[in-house]
Amino acid sequence: MHPALRPHLDSLVVYDVDLGGPGVQIGMPAPTGTVVLPLEERLDVGWAGAESTRVSSWATTSGLALRPAEIRHGERQVGVQLALTLTGARALLGVPAAELAGRMVDLGDVDPALRHLPEQLAGAPRQRRSDVVVAALLGALERHGGYAPRPEVGRSLALLTRGAGVQQVADEVGYSRRHLRDLVVAESGLPPQQVLRLARFARSHRLARDPARPLETVAAEAGYSDQSHLTRDWRELAGVGPGEWRRRELPFVQDAVVDVLPG
Repeated sequence: MHPALRPHLDSLVVYDVDLGGPGVQIGMPAPTGTVVLPLEERLDVGWAGAESTRVSSWATTSGLALRPAEIRHGERQVGVQLALTLTGARALLGVPAAELAGRMVDLGDVDPALRHLPEQLAGAPRQRRSDVVVAALLGALERHGGYAPRPEVGRSLALLTRGAGVQQVADEVGYSRRHLRDLVVAESGLPPQQVLRLARFARSHRLARDPARPLETVAAEAGYSDQSHLTRDWRELAGVGPGEWRRRELPFVQDAVVDVLPG
């Protein structure tokens, strides 16, 4: 990852997944913004239970949401996926993450200068796909890099996504809980407790990818009070329990051919 992008990208994933046939995949909630640049076929996606949000695009951008996405797919998925930090939305797209919260929009509608990125990506060989995206993001950073939240707001968001408690964050940045809430909602689109909840869920999702790790251990290491608490949160945020997700989706996750560039 280019050093200039590290504060703004949680990850850049070049993926090639054989899904064995058409179906619907779960897009998991996370404390990051998402940009998906598919190759071979458009991404057909919408929020679960909300058919009116369904879009088909070569460059889909979404913000924080407390529900999963439903991704309708064919036999194979190929492309690049970005996870933007909450302050990275401003730096790379020129808008606060709050403007994207709960929405799915075309990347070109957010930043018209990135409208041709899917076409550029389609013409690149596999080993050059990440380079094409990084170059485009560096150009975006040059255009928007000065558009940043106040340092204490950025610090608050970073602490919350790392799992720090709301009162701890308020104390560290010197705000009341109410003032912290107002600033975090304005920047991310969600109150601090929900950003913290998404961060905990994302930790459990990463841990659950190890099939040998008992779910009781996943719950404890991710910060849940017990396995029942973990399962309730998964059902509310992902629409399935962690055990069911492992049975349905983990084989495809394990078999995916991916290159991951961490932020």
